[in-house]
Amino acid sequence: MNFDFLCPKCHGHLRVGDHIIFSVKTENKESGLILMHPEFGNYKYENHSSLRLEEGKHIDFYCPICHAKLTSDRHENLVKIIMCDENGKEFEILFSKIAGQKCTYKIIGESVEVFGKDSDDYIDFFNLSAMT
Repeated sequence: MNFDFLCPKCHGHLRVGDHIIFSVKTENKESGLILMHPEFGNYKYENHSSLRLEEGKHIDFYCPICHAKLTSDRHENLVKIIMCDENGKEFEILFSKIAGQKCTYKIIGESVEVFGKDSDDYIDFFNLSAMT
């Protein structure tokens, strides 16, 4: 999988090795870094043990480069980043910012690919053709 992940604001590269790196802040105002797996449907992540990510709680995601808030304008519970494939084609990637909620959306044009057991939670907000 040779994809790059970019901040939609500054177009800075968020992928380092086998992780996509974000700065985060919890509802309790705790902040830190989170390293997420870049494979769609793989919801493994790493963070420092002092950062408590409580199931069901909102986590705000920020670009670690420009510090822009990465909330999608499609829904306030979704994070938006850009994926660029090996041919330079860009895709809008959205995923839940609620801890434990497993849903990811890969959007290009009028089509969306969905991943994760909770993907039905937001699909009505896209008004696109779903591909599973």
